[in-house]
Amino acid sequence: MPSVRKKPRPIRGVVVSDKMNKTRIIEIRRTIQHALYTKKLVRKTRLFIHDEKNESKIGDTVLAVPTRPLSRHKSFKLLSVVEKT
Repeated sequence: MPSVRKKPRPIRGVVVSDKMNKTRIIEIRRTIQHALYTKKLVRKTRLFIHDEKNESKIGDTVLAVPTRPLSRHKSFKLLSVVEKT
């Protein structure tokens, strides 16, 4: 039976920094509920993504997909800009 490779799941985030050339920092926010106190908490993850054409700007919502490591911090690349600001 031939092995079928799954497509990587895109990650949606907001661009928080565009100061580097061909690199963007996106922030992914998720809400969790505290196990004991049932308070809603916001957790943030910041990822470096590769933006070959420098097409995204601060505040844009983007989709990124995992890829091979491109540098020390970058392991994601820009798939598309979902919403421009």
